Amino acid sequence: MTVRELQEKILQLKKETDTAILAHSYQAREIVEIADFTGDSYKLSVDATKTDAKNIIFCGVHFMAETAKMLSPQKRVFLANKDAGCPMAEQMDAEMISALKAAEPDRTVVAYINTTASLKTVCDVCVTSSSALKIVKALDTDKILFIPDCNLGDYVKKQCPDKDIKLLQGGCPTHASITVKAVEKAKAEHPDALFLVHPECVPKVVALADYVGSTSGIMNYVKNSDAKEFIIGTETSISEHLQYDCPEKKIYPLTKDLVCRNMKITTLPDVYNTLTGMDDGSAFEILMSDELIAAARKPIDEMIRLGG
Repeated sequence: MTVRELQEKILQLKKETDTAILAHSYQAREIVEIADFTGDSYKLSVDATKTDAKNIIFCGVHFMAETAKMLSPQKRVFLANKDAGCPMAEQMDAEMISALKAAEPDRTVVAYINTTASLKTVCDVCVTSSSALKIVKALDTDKILFIPDCNLGDYVKKQCPDKDIKLLQGGCPTHASITVKAVEKAKAEHPDALFLVHPECVPKVVALADYVGSTSGIMNYVKNSDAKEFIIGTETSISEHLQYDCPEKKIYPLTKDLVCRNMKITTLPDVYNTLTGMDDGSAFEILMSDELIAAARKPIDEMIRLGG
């Protein structure tokens, strides 16, 4: 079966099963093409609340599907590949952060949305990479524990010198692998290109960027910029999508090694098998108790209240 034939089967099954497909921007092109919504993790969770479909298939990683379920508890939410996890989301647990809170109870715990539902239950407010700075500035406290990504936290800390922001060692291994040497090499090869980077990268790399922003921010910057060449310092899928979306511009991935293995594990057949297995128990459904949903939603609701 060809890719196109399988895509057509999926599009038909979507209608028959009243299903919406959500695909993170790091997914492969053939998955993005059959998705109802694409974007970063939080945007997709909000998109899930806006669709009338009774079933959601999330093409991303586990914590993203959890967030979609929390915001749309009345819908059935499935993760296209049950093994798609997130190393950063799983670096810290509720017990660890609860112990830190007990030691410093006056610190507000700010959690990157790339965290498990269990960890969110002991946090005060969530942030996204695009809203982190705005929300931290809006907090009526100066003492903050920022988890789990120390690189995003450092980016925020540098711009909030009046805040006492404590960081822990954690983050995205893919983004953290980017080196200054790799950036210098790419800039030497493409001297007319702007360098765009995600704030999950190490501070020395972020300091070399022409633009620092979220996945969606990077994509929108390229689409709206008058510049013609760009070096993309995030997952290689973004470079691929931008090459399709902006064929008149030159898009260069920073390195060929910027690949999130957890994102890439999801395939088009996974989506098909989820659609055909939703009612026989073979698809991986996100199941959460009402108590867990209520507790884990609190920091997300606070994020929404603060304009995140």
